[in-house]
Amino acid sequence: MAAETTRGELIDKVVKIRRCAAVVKGGRRFSFTALVVVGDGRGKVGWGYGKAKEVPSAVEKAIKDGSRNLRDVPMSGTTIPHQAQAHLGAARVVLVPAAAGTGVIAGNAVRAVCEACGIRDILTKSYGSTNPINLVKATIKALTELRSQTEVERLRGVSLS
Repeated sequence: MAAETTRGELIDKVVKIRRCAAVVKGGRRFSFTALVVVGDGRGKVGWGYGKAKEVPSAVEKAIKDGSRNLRDVPMSGTTIPHQAQAHLGAARVVLVPAAAGTGVIAGNAVRAVCEACGIRDILTKSYGSTNPINLVKATIKALTELRSQTEVERLRGVSLS
């Protein structure tokens, strides 16, 4: 379901749109929520959540929220430098680097995060909950915990070559 658009330099992908109904005297009043992943395709990614009475305005609010919360992701070519995993709630995500040409092997929510970030080759597996909000948050958490080789060398004070 991930719809993709490009605004300026940022890529945004709609991961999930939900409808909520409030029962009032005249019937049901609907409102919508949108979960959007925003990235620049070169190592920055964020997620946004927007709520409104109409779908386009909910998506617009989510894009605005996501572009405020961009985070840096260290990359090694078109993949990630090492294996990473994270969990949020009952959702657990494992990210494994892959050889060039593998592509993005992932479910809908995790795929949206990886593609918005600019990762082209990765293997993923998600366990537990399939809630897209928690999967997106767990994936971004795992990506921000990655460390590049130069960063590890600097932190440890040794050369890993």
